[in-house]
Amino acid sequence: MSEAAEAEATTPGDATGPAAGPGGEPETVHGIPELVIISGMSGAGRSTAAKGLEDLGWFVVDNLPPSLIPAMVDLGARTQGAVARIAVVVDVRGRTFFDDLREALAQLESAAVVRRIVFLEAADDALVRRFENVRRPHPLQGDGRIVDGIEAERALLRELRGEADLVIDTTNLNVHELRAKMDAQFAGSSEPRLKATVMSFGFKYGLPVDADLVVDCRFLPNPHWIPELRPFTGTDEPVARYVFDQPGAKEFLDGYTELLRIITEGYRREGKRYLTLAVGCTGGKHRSVAMAERLAKRMQEDGVEAVVVHRDKGRE
Repeated sequence: MSEAAEAEATTPGDATGPAAGPGGEPETVHGIPELVIISGMSGAGRSTAAKGLEDLGWFVVDNLPPSLIPAMVDLGARTQGAVARIAVVVDVRGRTFFDDLREALAQLESAAVVRRIVFLEAADDALVRRFENVRRPHPLQGDGRIVDGIEAERALLRELRGEADLVIDTTNLNVHELRAKMDAQFAGSSEPRLKATVMSFGFKYGLPVDADLVVDCRFLPNPHWIPELRPFTGTDEPVARYVFDQPGAKEFLDGYTELLRIITEGYRREGKRYLTLAVGCTGGKHRSVAMAERLAKRMQEDGVEAVVVHRDKGRE
């Protein structure tokens, strides 16, 4: 869906035109609210993400049946701009979840509502630990195990995950880090811009599951084998200098910057607003960190709101 800053007049409940006012005259409804739909795996942090938006001034409704989302946006539109941003948390506890959600999204699209879907993800073992810690069953496990409920939920949410504008993997995030991610994406942007997270990581610790693009820096010599560089990281000048003095490093940076320009322009045309670029090396300490820093700087120079996260730096 195109993400215009503000749509005019047509209410979410009526795609044919403005609502009729007194005397049958069209009634203009100014300021249709911006909408964020928060969904994802149970135990992955939906409530934390919603609380983060609430603290940023969003009007948040938890566990709203999907069929009521258009009505909620309609009510927000009638506040004459008093409710400009609405966040709705939906989950699979309603058994008609997807049929209702598809119909609701179709109504929102016909009414030109600016909407984004945030999907919270986490690895199975992390979800199991979280449910065991709070001593609560998974909402879909029935008489089975927690892992059975997780498997059933993943199957139900697979389609929605594919349609999400932003996927956040909370496996290795605490509540404060998740809140910081929500702040970075939603705090005070009146006009949606492309926002990127450039994440360095170590392949030996696994791929980031929320990555849209993955860059492999293992073709460069590893500073780990230089004794005087081993204690430092890619954010330190001696390591960064060593990395970019290697054959192919600067050429790769320049070439991938050009590729990113093509990709980000395509994202903008398609209405995608979020990009996670994962930059990997063996341990996530030297090469990937240095390259992630330079790539983020290049993206910022091209007008992308890029933030850098070093997932595995300091993990050794």
